[in-house]
Amino acid sequence: MSHDDSTHTVLPSPLPRWRTRPETGADRASVHAVNAAAFETSAEADLVDALRTDLDAWLPGLSYVAEAPDGSIAAYALITRCRVGDAPAAALAPVAVAPEHQRRGAGQAVVRAVLDAARLAGEPLVLVLGHPEYYPRFGFVPASRYGIRASFDVPDEAMMALRLDARGEVPPGTITYPPAFGV
Repeated sequence: MSHDDSTHTVLPSPLPRWRTRPETGADRASVHAVNAAAFETSAEADLVDALRTDLDAWLPGLSYVAEAPDGSIAAYALITRCRVGDAPAAALAPVAVAPEHQRRGAGQAVVRAVLDAARLAGEPLVLVLGHPEYYPRFGFVPASRYGIRASFDVPDEAMMALRLDARGEVPPGTITYPPAFGV
């Protein structure tokens, strides 16, 4: 029986595959530009710059980028140190996607990559204040399920937590963000 290759059609992938990696020093200007373009103001871009200088907040290796096919930075995700009560935890913020790459999977790719890196680094818990229809796809649930709350008014469904390590207890309490967050 012969095989006729002309009868097989390869469907194009609807979304590009995104190369993700830890941010390097050479990426800083591009990371700033992606954060500035993704939001209405430069506040998130300035936040990242401020967090870089906070040795208590900055977690080496937990600042990630997703590259566009041309090698430019398409998306960014950052995890820094925060606290829940007296226990260390991690905060996912900001997550930014360049406008021309939004809704194409770059954000999901970079979030999955930085969460995997946090898991490998031994982080037990990640918190995010974000869209309740977006972050549950990564396993986030309302933080209130663990007795975790923000120190400011926020809708319950928008403050979320993700256990990266099922061993041990999740500490209940109030979240304390690094000073750069201004809360």
